[in-house]
Amino acid sequence: MKNYGKELIIDLHKCNPNTFNRKSIKKYFRFICREINMQPEKLVWWDDLYTPQKERETEPHLVGTSAVQFIRTSNITIHTLDRLKRVYLNIFSCKDFNAQKATSISKIWFKGEIISCTTIIRQ
Repeated sequence: MKNYGKELIIDLHKCNPNTFNRKSIKKYFRFICREINMQPEKLVWWDDLYTPQKERETEPHLVGTSAVQFIRTSNITIHTLDRLKRVYLNIFSCKDFNAQKATSISKIWFKGEIISCTTIIRQ
C-alpha cells in the first residue's frame, strides 16, 4: 500500500514573541508554502484580537495565536504561546515535502530552539 502522506511536528521554545502576530504568521505561511512547494488556500485564525479585554485568556498556556493555513493537499497548523515564548507547528500533506527545509525555515523565522521535531509517514 502506498503511503498516504507526511506530517511534520515541531516544538520550538525560547522564540521571539514579536513574531507571534497575524502579520508575521501570515508572511510565514506564504513563505513556507512557497519554499516547500505547497499551494495555500484558506487561512483561519483563533486569538483574542477581537475579544473584549475581560474575556481574554490569562493562563500562560492559553495566551497566544492559533491558525490553520489550509493547503491544497491538507494543512499547516500553528499555536503560539506568547508568555511562554513557544511555537507548536504541524505540517501535514498527502504531497511529499522537504521536512528538513521546513524545520530550518521555522526555526529561523520564529528565532527559537527546536525542542522536538518528529516526522510521521501516514499510511
